Amino acid sequence: MTGQSDPIDPNQVVPESKGSNQGVPESSGERERLAKRLNGGAAAVLILEALVVLFVPRAIAQSGPGLTTWRLSAVLAVVVLLIVVAGLQRRPWGPLAGLAIQLPVLATGFFTGVMWFLGGLFVLLWLYLLRIRAELLGSAPANPPTGRG
Repeated sequence: MTGQSDPIDPNQVVPESKGSNQGVPESSGERERLAKRLNGGAAAVLILEALVVLFVPRAIAQSGPGLTTWRLSAVLAVVVLLIVVAGLQRRPWGPLAGLAIQLPVLATGFFTGVMWFLGGLFVLLWLYLLRIRAELLGSAPANPPTGRG
């Protein structure tokens, strides 16, 4: 294999430093596409969460006082809220609404104990998504450069 050059010169590789802007898109078009993808991922997580919460009535029916009308209504209301908030992820406040809806999901733990665990997992997953979003999109500049010196 002599005579062939390596396509990547190891001397030109710059190590990533923590807090660098290497993952932040440069153009606004790239930023918009990335934001749409992140919003879609967040909506998918909320829909998955709604499906998980739909299994809660079965667990409630087998424990404690059982499945009452009030408990079933509360769980179904949480499912509807999750679906509505999933549809609102393209709004600027959508990710914060997704974080806020995690509290009612966690509160379903009062109906069946396993939802404390599952709700906690979804809270951690949602916090991770928000962190990834902040790292990839960065913060929008308050005053965009005008090109004047």
